Amino acid sequence: MKNFNRRDTLKTLTLVTGASLFSPFSLIASSNFQKKDKLGVALVGLGYYSTDLLAPGLQITKHCHLAGIVTGTPAKAETWKAKYNIPEKNIYNYENMSGIANNPDIDVIYIVLPPSMHMEYVVKAAATGKHVWCEKPMAMTVQECQTMIDACKKNKVSLSIGYRCQHEPNTLAYQKIVKERQLGKVLQVDCAAGYREGRTDHWKQKKEMGGGVIYDMGVYAIQGARLGSGMEPIAINAAKVWTERPEIYKDGLGEIVEAQLEFPGGVIGNIKTSFAENTNFLNIKCEKGLIEMAPFSAYSGNKGKSPLGEINFPYQVPWQQANQMDMDSLAIMGGKPIPVPGEEGLRDIRIVNAILESAKTVKKVMI
Repeated sequence: MKNFNRRDTLKTLTLVTGASLFSPFSLIASSNFQKKDKLGVALVGLGYYSTDLLAPGLQITKHCHLAGIVTGTPAKAETWKAKYNIPEKNIYNYENMSGIANNPDIDVIYIVLPPSMHMEYVVKAAATGKHVWCEKPMAMTVQECQTMIDACKKNKVSLSIGYRCQHEPNTLAYQKIVKERQLGKVLQVDCAAGYREGRTDHWKQKKEMGGGVIYDMGVYAIQGARLGSGMEPIAINAAKVWTERPEIYKDGLGEIVEAQLEFPGGVIGNIKTSFAENTNFLNIKCEKGLIEMAPFSAYSGNKGKSPLGEINFPYQVPWQQANQMDMDSLAIMGGKPIPVPGEEGLRDIRIVNAILESAKTVKKVMI
């Protein structure tokens, strides 16, 4: 484990990228994509994640590049055009993005918008016949997720959800330990994901835009419990949603969420997610020892340890984002299943919805 390297990562990828590899939707790449050395990516929405992570990541990718943008702000369009030498014909707004259908420079449309807008723009992107990447959380409801999946299938394009950690070598390393039962069976999982959110008028504080911590950081905690146990939860035993700043998180919007997930065999997953405190860890209690990941979902690198040794494949920002986009591009060009398809995002949203229902009803909710 101390020498977990890139070769190990590639070997492990086929083994432990989760249930996504068994998705019923397997992409058959067109000859046009197979002939390309790099796929052209258009970013839809030029907020923090696109500006500070995805665009810089696309400068170091080997199998894709920044080809276009979609923005509703003309000033941003001019800035990006100059900074990244984007041709005028590859710059779109939200009204004319359907024109991407006729643009051979763009192969992938990456939706980087508030969660409440994901379904609408994934459907629009799919209609262009281009492949679609969508940031997490996938959507607000299971039905919205299914609509997105169906739209991409109808248009014969792939749909990938931006779970960077599922492409990440340290995550793959602890998954391999769990899957192969190198430390015996998993007995319990504890996971927390959060940070102190200082903004007060962002989409994360607006319920109608998909705000609240459970949709944002909560998905990381859910992923930690699912990947750490190697199983899917069958119930939410209990959940609590509250805020310490009601003047910011209004109308029942959760600033802090705690939940207990029940997995098959009586395995328990305790999760916490917060916009009130900095927390980032995953503990996997196994029969023969404890796997400790801290942090387990950081941009700058995840690391941990177990009785088998260190789990520490180092890298710098924005390698994770670049790695994710490269791996998805290789899948498209190679005609292989997308590592993290829409079905994976749907699984998490089903759990999110169950957590909110359990907190509201103060009852156990089956999934």
